[in-house]
Amino acid sequence: MPPRDLNENRLPASIKLESAMKILFAFENPLPNAEADAEVFVTTSRYLGVHLEDNWLHVPVTRENQGVAQGLANMPIIRAFAPLRPAALRHFLCGITIGLRREFHQADLVYTRNLWVAWMSILCGQRVVFDHYRPWPDQIPPLQRWLYKLFTHPRFLGSICHSEYTRQKYIELGVPSEKLRCIHNGFEPRRFMTPIPLADAKARIGVAAEAKTVIYTGRVNHKKGLELVIEAAKQLPQLTFLFVGSYGEGKVEALARQVQNIIVVPWQTEATLGNYIHAADVLLIPPSLQPLAKFGSTVLPLKLFFYLGSGRPILAGRTPDVAEVLKNDETALLVQPDSLEALVAGLLALTEDEVLAAKLSAGAAADSRNYTWNARAEKVFATVSAWLADAARPKPGNWGATQVTAWKRGSRRWFAHFACTRSVILPPDGTGQRAE
Repeated sequence: MPPRDLNENRLPASIKLESAMKILFAFENPLPNAEADAEVFVTTSRYLGVHLEDNWLHVPVTRENQGVAQGLANMPIIRAFAPLRPAALRHFLCGITIGLRREFHQADLVYTRNLWVAWMSILCGQRVVFDHYRPWPDQIPPLQRWLYKLFTHPRFLGSICHSEYTRQKYIELGVPSEKLRCIHNGFEPRRFMTPIPLADAKARIGVAAEAKTVIYTGRVNHKKGLELVIEAAKQLPQLTFLFVGSYGEGKVEALARQVQNIIVVPWQTEATLGNYIHAADVLLIPPSLQPLAKFGSTVLPLKLFFYLGSGRPILAGRTPDVAEVLKNDETALLVQPDSLEALVAGLLALTEDEVLAAKLSAGAAADSRNYTWNARAEKVFATVSAWLADAARPKPGNWGATQVTAWKRGSRRWFAHFACTRSVILPPDGTGQRAE
């Protein structure tokens, strides 16, 4: 997440202190940080902070960047006793040393996205709230027994799941449903306070005003379903496709550069990304099951909420996670996943039917009010408050024959997959294919 003007991090004056709760937020990666996990965790923490009596962020950070990190989080920084590199040692030490900090014992709970930090915090006598998007029971099945013990521990207050898809995976594990809450991610409305007219935005990025643009933003790689989009571009030479978010020359970049109407754009900062968003006749989430089912790397991509907030027409696939948020023919056009014919037809519909495009744009803008970071923080705050108030009541789980069978079967699949690919993430379809 890139450094920003610290004034941007000041929250609305109308938000008042609401509780005597004290939270130690624990993030295991250095700041500043451009990755989506940093944006989700730090922004959620920042908005949650205004509801609390006291709060701190425990994070590995250099002395030089401590002030920047404090500005991003809008709370005091507790420097973790951990080096920035290597990553494995950093994560290990963030967990093993967190209990040494005075603030750890002053807090009512630790709020983290790291399983190891959660486990160590519980072992050191603290209560924990976990906040993550991954369905870990499916992705690393050998951990299922340990995950069950962690999530059903009396001091594990609960888990904030970023999708109902992920929440259901923990319910299948036997974790009591009352310890699991689906709260979707959000976006920052201030990034759209000054809309850029479509023609002006196209001029800023060097595209002709009359060009019909289909824009994808995010990582440009083989895990995002972009190969399908490349094939669609070949069939739609009248449209201009932009892939925004390239880190260099990879397989997708090489394929895209062979197609005349595809423009590959390097990764953009927050300050410049808005030009591309506002220049889109269609904002595209590649309609493919690959990110979820083959690679297991993406569940409800963060760009989805940013797209909603922009009020531009959205095309995406009718996948289990995306369909939780986007409503077909109301806030987006959802097409059959991994169907070239459906993708081409959808793009033609959105670029040729102005009435449809305008209806979806208006629907997305209206629905986006439910998905701001402030709205997410208020839901999280209410959930955590309820969990704290109910912490003394036993909440037994259910680890029985069904879970044992799934654990053993999933673990066998995982070990076979790891032996072939050296990837620790097992895709839900169990194909075990190697990621090229």
